[in-house]
Amino acid sequence: MTDKLIRELLVNGITNRNAHVTFDDVVSDFPVSRAGDKVTGCKHTAWQLLEHLRIAQLDILEFSRNVEHDSPIFPDGYWPEGSQPPSDTSWRESVDTFRADLTEFIELINNESLDLLTPFEQGDKYTLLREALVLIKHNSYHVGQLAMLKAALSQ
Repeated sequence: MTDKLIRELLVNGITNRNAHVTFDDVVSDFPVSRAGDKVTGCKHTAWQLLEHLRIAQLDILEFSRNVEHDSPIFPDGYWPEGSQPPSDTSWRESVDTFRADLTEFIELINNESLDLLTPFEQGDKYTLLREALVLIKHNSYHVGQLAMLKAALSQ
């Protein structure tokens, strides 16, 4: 398998439907007025999931490009403090920031001067390939949860 093909597969895993719903599919017509509502059987609100996605993705991005990056304290640092968006514009700002950070991560993947398998200075088990796979898995899981909340809140 060529390096270019692997990079294409990673980008497709991050952005395309493949076996899961996309971030844009879920947030495009999300009932934002209900983003802070609790749903029976769900631990988190939609706002909490959106912010968790944004925070974790930013951490993965910064860890992948900045050896001096300090990750948030796990697990609390990866979740917002409240269950409600703090303002009327918070949802849109979080969505826009998530998309921008995702674009920047894709640029890292597509940067052929960065070897996918070269270990980061932060530790030899961490590579750009590993971080891309973590991002694919993490985003897919939580976007799926967000899709389920959207369905429940839209009824």
